[in-house]
Amino acid sequence: MQISLANQVALITGASSGIGHAAAKALAAAGAAVVINYNSKAEPAEELARQIIADGGQALAIGADVSQEDQVQRLFAQTVDAFGSLDILVANSGLQKDAAAVDMTLDDWNTVIGVNLTGQFLCAREALRIFQRQGVREGVSRAAGKIIHMSSVHQRIPWAGHVNYAASKGGVDQLMQTLAQEVSHQRIRINGIAPGAIRTAINSEATQGDAEQKLLELIPYGRIGDVEDVANAVVFLASDLSDYIVGTTLFIDGGMSLYPEFRGNG
Repeated sequence: MQISLANQVALITGASSGIGHAAAKALAAAGAAVVINYNSKAEPAEELARQIIADGGQALAIGADVSQEDQVQRLFAQTVDAFGSLDILVANSGLQKDAAAVDMTLDDWNTVIGVNLTGQFLCAREALRIFQRQGVREGVSRAAGKIIHMSSVHQRIPWAGHVNYAASKGGVDQLMQTLAQEVSHQRIRINGIAPGAIRTAINSEATQGDAEQKLLELIPYGRIGDVEDVANAVVFLASDLSDYIVGTTLFIDGGMSLYPEFRGNG
């Protein structure tokens, strides 16, 4: 079934690479005008915007640090100025600063929480304000707006050596559910996606060679995910095909969250 997001505007944070980049590309292919947010890597975001425009779509790359309130407000204002509305937010920006808990600095804790959790709150808040002003745009979408929070299997699975990251993703899960509970009566749909092991440039060392074979022991389906696996889910959750899905996290993980280490230990 062909999904059309024609006449809709999507903002994707952290879209200069990896999952965010693939999500922006997929949303544009479905017909949405896309705002490709980046923090420090402008060129990949601007190149994707050029490609989308060359293919007949609408796109704009905008730099902003999502952990900074003033920059988030500017990002959303520029989005509406450029395209007149906002229908879809993919709150995707995230990072890791890993260390054992006893060695982790407060700065590394605050940086990860600031981007991964506070950043998602700030972006969701601005999107909600726009959705509430717009209401349902008849003939465009059945919802007044859609937010997709990018989380991780580590909202469920503890991850030693990554306490800041795991805590941030556990927070994203409750952020998503609480916001959905708060605003769904306004026809605003909020859901989450929890990716497992996905091939991206950031985790290339963990998805190649001997490390890949070790990782596959944790994935019942027997393969590492591709960014397109997540991007396809983003397009689905942004579309009216998922109009009755509210406050749910979709795990895109090949079964990693089934704790396959326990197979045979019952």
